[in-house]
Amino acid sequence: MTFTSEHPPFAVAVDLAVFTIRDGALAVLLVERGEEPFRGSWALPGGFVEPDEDAEQAAWRELREETGMDRFPGHLEQLRTYSAPDRDPRQRVVSIAHVALAPDLPEPQAGTDAADARWWVVDDLLEGPDDLDGPTLAFDHRQILLDARERVRAKLEYTTLATEFVAEPFTLPELRRVYAAVWGSPPDLGNFRRKVLGTDGFVVPTDVRGEATEAGGRRALLYRRGPATLVTPPMVRG
Repeated sequence: MTFTSEHPPFAVAVDLAVFTIRDGALAVLLVERGEEPFRGSWALPGGFVEPDEDAEQAAWRELREETGMDRFPGHLEQLRTYSAPDRDPRQRVVSIAHVALAPDLPEPQAGTDAADARWWVVDDLLEGPDDLDGPTLAFDHRQILLDARERVRAKLEYTTLATEFVAEPFTLPELRRVYAAVWGSPPDLGNFRRKVLGTDGFVVPTDVRGEATEAGGRRALLYRRGPATLVTPPMVRG
């Protein structure tokens, strides 16, 4: 039986906003496009969904290919769908964007269709369209990056997602620096400690302390991620 449709075909793709923290700043992975359209421009990594996979499988595949890691050690979630008719000059392409984040991600290697790949400080990219510190992003990727940053900022208020940005074991000062990097300023120290230590299962203390500070102060206790996922009431953004 042959089926016909009045609707033209379109492609489905995934785009990835991959975040990590480098030198105390929130950084995102970008690739320099080696092919048209937007050849020579920088873009979020991603690709088309293959016939034998769904969007989540495609996102994990692209994540492995772009980071060079067989097992991605962090968090992945769907952000939203971008479907403006003219977002891709080649054809109608609907993109299902995802947010991924993990600590200490390695230097990236450009894939087969990319000329280069590198980490960029997010604030350098989003200060404004005429910002000289960062490139103009291809397609609608600046909007995707804006939405992805706000998703992560918001989730740090009411979830324990910040722990996904630090390698275990970690100290509370290291965890607080995650909030400073993502929000642009650190949360109030007293409120931060009350939320983290007062939320059952936010962090789990170990019996080990970190290295001595340069000032010779008491070594900070080391923690691991706990099973909790929500912070109620939310932490106030700095």
